[in-house]
Amino acid sequence: QVQLVESGGGSVQAGGSLRLSCVASGYTDSSNCMGWFRQAPGKEREGVARMYTGVGRTPSIYYAGSVKGRFTISQENAENTVYLQMNSLKPEDTAMYYCVADTRPCYGGISSAMFRDWGQGTQVTVSS
Repeated sequence: QVQLVESGGGSVQAGGSLRLSCVASGYTDSSNCMGWFRQAPGKEREGVARMYTGVGRTPSIYYAGSVKGRFTISQENAENTVYLQMNSLKPEDTAMYYCVADTRPCYGGISSAMFRDWGQGTQVTVSS
């Protein structure tokens, strides 16, 4: 059974940094598409970033425009782990952040339909 476990959320002041981690277990293959979504109260869910590194291939990475240049996604295929380094955080980054994963390769943008498996979420709160 696949399980995604996030960690690293918390409260920080604007301009600060946080690093989210997500460990996926239950996959037989280590080369998976992994990423992050977020949802703030009263707002639609937003795809933040996703990454796919096929065997011997250049990683395919996508960032939402709202986080590009501030957030960095990275992946350790061997451990089915994905990270989201979040710098220069803003109050509008406040949301529940969800780790997502799927065994299918992913290219192009990001959408909910690309991911079969979802974590329980970790809260990120940025105060002004």
